[in-house]
Amino acid sequence: MGKYAEVEWYKRRLAEYTAKHGAVPPPWVHAEDSHPYSIRWRMGEGETLVMVFHEWWEQQNLPEADRVSYFRKWPPPPRWIPWMADLIWDLQPWECDGEFDYSLYCERLAQLGFAGTNEVQRDLDDEKWLQME
Repeated sequence: MGKYAEVEWYKRRLAEYTAKHGAVPPPWVHAEDSHPYSIRWRMGEGETLVMVFHEWWEQQNLPEADRVSYFRKWPPPPRWIPWMADLIWDLQPWECDGEFDYSLYCERLAQLGFAGTNEVQRDLDDEKWLQME
């Protein structure tokens, strides 16, 4: 069991998300026009969704094919593709010295049919994010 599995707020939110979506949705379903580095995901409702998502995701213990299928149901905007890749292949870019290179993973995701893999950096760096959140 994970860190939150037996905590009431987690159970309540898990039940809400799964009743509404059939599973715990990825963050962009909750806030479609958001940036993965936004403060939205580190406080309040967004933080709760991310905490529930990660706990639920670990409990699923899905094989790679099922992880890919999950994200086919909710394909990410380009800026969220690295986050998705981290989850599909259990990547840990924070443990790497320097900048983590997602190019091989973006190529693989493109082969799997995910759109936007060549737009990741442009979308992440779009100046609109400085004005929105």
